[in-house]
Formats: sequence, C-alpha cells, structure tokens
Amino acid sequence: MYPDNIQSEYLEKVVQVNRVSKKTKGGDKRSLSVLVVVGDRKGHVGVGLGKAADVQASVKKAASYAKKHLIEVPLVDHRTIPHSILIKRGAAKVLLKPAPAGTGIIAGGAVRVVVEAAGISDIVSKILGTSNRASNVYATLEALKKLKLIKNRGNK
Repeated sequence: MYPDNIQSEYLEKVVQVNRVSKKTKGGDKRSLSVLVVVGDRKGHVGVGLGKAADVQASVKKAASYAKKHLIEVPLVDHRTIPHSILIKRGAAKVLLKPAPAGTGIIAGGAVRVVVEAAGISDIVSKILGTSNRASNVYATLEALKKLKLIKNRGNK
C-alpha cells in the first residue's frame, strides 16, 4: 500500500468488505463497501466506511474518513481504560473492562481491531448482542467515546 521508504503513522485494518449489487435499467451496478479502523496506537482511533467500484479505492476513502474523525481514548498508564463500560448501540452490546498489566487483549475480532488501533494493551471485553462485525465496531467506538478519566478520586 505504501512505498518501501515511507511508513504511515497510522495503523489501518480492514474489518469488513461487502459486495453490493444494485439493479438498474442498463444492468447490474456492482460496487464494494469497506469498513476500516485507523489508529495511531497512542490513544487515537477512528472508523470509516468507503464505497467504490474496487477495493483499493474503497479502502482509501474509508481510511481518509476515519483519519478525519479520530476520537481520543483516555488511557491509564498508556495501557488500559479507566473504568468498565457496557454500551448498547442498535443490536450490538459491548462490555469493556480494564485489566491488570500483562493481561493482554482478551477480545473478539471486531473489538480487538479497534482496541489494538487505539493502543490499549490490557483489556477484557465481551460482545453480547449481535455477531455483525460492523455493528460491533461502531458499538466499541461509542464505548471508547464515553470513557472518562477521573482524576483525584480520593480528594473531595
């Protein structure tokens, strides 16, 4: 995707490729829609959906959209999330829990991709609702958006 001497600062992962077909008067119109997760592994992650006639153009569009719509994820010690969260978005339910150092990423496919791109190294998660990868990616992103880093818990 990139020339040998140039490396992108972002990790791009293709989550899903859908072939879409539309009946028209002149025949079938075929295109592809691609869901891509983009992250810098330092607390920023975004998701993009690109549609085009071929895969490369779709991935490029999706990655471009994702880079423009990055969210910041609050990290504790640059490795885990600050607190547990359960999010329901459509049919998807995603549970994310912080984990002690050395646990690693215990997560299903769709959640794993988003969490790795965000730079989270220790987390436990469970997908409870649908098995639709796109829905689970968007639910995970929603959960990461809602996280809050609470400072000075003991002091009032």
